[in-house]
Amino acid sequence: MAKEKSKILVLDDDPVVTLSCKRILGAEGYDITTVDKGGDALERMAKEEFDLLISDIRLPDINGLTVLKESRVLQPDTDVVIITGYPTLEDAKESIKLGAFEYIEKPFTPDFMLNVARKIFDKRGWILRQAYIEEFRDSVVSLRDQKNPVIFYKEGIWARPIKEGLWEIGCDIRNEMVSGEMLYVDYIRDLDEIKAGEPFARLLTSSGAIRDLNSPMTAEIRELNLKANDVICSLQKEHASEGWLVWMARVFPIEL
Repeated sequence: MAKEKSKILVLDDDPVVTLSCKRILGAEGYDITTVDKGGDALERMAKEEFDLLISDIRLPDINGLTVLKESRVLQPDTDVVIITGYPTLEDAKESIKLGAFEYIEKPFTPDFMLNVARKIFDKRGWILRQAYIEEFRDSVVSLRDQKNPVIFYKEGIWARPIKEGLWEIGCDIRNEMVSGEMLYVDYIRDLDEIKAGEPFARLLTSSGAIRDLNSPMTAEIRELNLKANDVICSLQKEHASEGWLVWMARVFPIEL
């Protein structure tokens, strides 16, 4: 259960979202406050301390990114999660630049939101078994990496900058892992370049589902993770809850 003093402010003008967050997170023991306007959220933060702010981008008064920026001034130690029904890579990059902990596409599952909250409040570092780290050190990505944070895009696709001009992209497979699905990544062959919104690989599941993995950006492929399927086979459910991902390609974005 959450600590008694873990206080969360939820900002969204959709009552379904605020009620869902209140039900999901409140059931875990978090103290939840909900508001539907950015101005109201900033007023509350000026008077009351919160551990976490969950904010939509599109609001009836001010933009959620403005709320994010102002919240960092009011309460620099408060973690911020941005949620949106209209995800764009530009908003995701700006959110991370302004200090957001994570950028999430709506709708999200209850388990996904709980994992996000637990990840933020857990200070243990989310450590994999040492043997696992040694074997797959170069193939896994930790969501706790503050130096090179993961930016979530559409349908579980994510990207993160790892050094100047070079990005890693992949797919969040935690939900499939927790449900016990066997997974396999099938890369589209002979691709030197990927285009935003077009597939670079497919995810096959033991239930027979096939999901195209669409690139979040137009880019040149510099490297494919040829150990991706080995890593996926070795991942356990507890690793999924600990926030570990598998990168699938390293790419160099092309400015259009």
